[in-house]
Amino acid sequence: MALLTVALALTGCAAGASDSGADSKGLSAAKPAEGPESAAGAADRGYEADKGATDGSSDAKKPAAPAQQQHVIRTAELAVEVEDATKALATARRVTEGADGHVANESTERIDDTYVTSRIVLRVPQGSYESVLRELAGTGKLLSRKADAKDVTEQVVDVESRIATQRASVDRVRKLMDQATRLSDVVTLEGELSSRQADLESLLAQQASLKDRTTMATITLELTEKESAKPSEDEDRPGILDALAGGWNALVTALAWTGIVLAAVAPWLAVTLIGYLVWRLLIRPRRAARRSPAAAEEPGASTD
Repeated sequence: MALLTVALALTGCAAGASDSGADSKGLSAAKPAEGPESAAGAADRGYEADKGATDGSSDAKKPAAPAQQQHVIRTAELAVEVEDATKALATARRVTEGADGHVANESTERIDDTYVTSRIVLRVPQGSYESVLRELAGTGKLLSRKADAKDVTEQVVDVESRIATQRASVDRVRKLMDQATRLSDVVTLEGELSSRQADLESLLAQQASLKDRTTMATITLELTEKESAKPSEDEDRPGILDALAGGWNALVTALAWTGIVLAAVAPWLAVTLIGYLVWRLLIRPRRAARRSPAAAEEPGASTD
């Protein structure tokens, strides 16, 4: 394989040398035939030709070179205050679908149960970018607008050129693999081919990303509803009816807690009452009856 590479290189050098030799021979053969006068005439003719080229007479006959296509990434951010965020969101979807676009991302949130906010990311074709922006800004009161256009033409051209070069490189390695006979050369070429194919796939992914961003513009729309008015200080002050209602609620609550406490203590009170009645009706009279005979038997008790 090494000999084949060297041979190809030497062949290319030899071809270049032969071409240059042939050109020099042709020039040396032409010069004697021209002579002094013919050489001067050729110089005059060359001057006239150069003059005509600088004057633009020959350029008028040549076809104009095609203009290079411009590639631009367009993004925009809009903040709009609307009366109803749900309706405005439906309008944004309708406008986007009407322009052959789609919704990339959406989030809606209700804050403090007073107003709704929505954030939606839209992708629309470059040709419909300005018209969609105008319609979205007209859905309510425009709070802010930010637009950006980034020219990536050079990057697109560079990636396309690198892709073409990388593809040619992959093809060369594949041809060398077809010509390789030694196992070590095949293994080396397979590793080189895998590396170059990975680089080619990376470049193709970059190209696809650039194509998507230059073909479709990105618009981020934030929709917010107007916040409801906060109650004034006078409305926060309690009135007479509020005081009466509060007092009544406090009384009912106190009575309820009292009933709960009594219900919890009632079993203990019942046991205590029963014990007191037993002592009062049974135990106390018997003790009193036992004391009366003992007091009569004591000496001097009758004299007393």
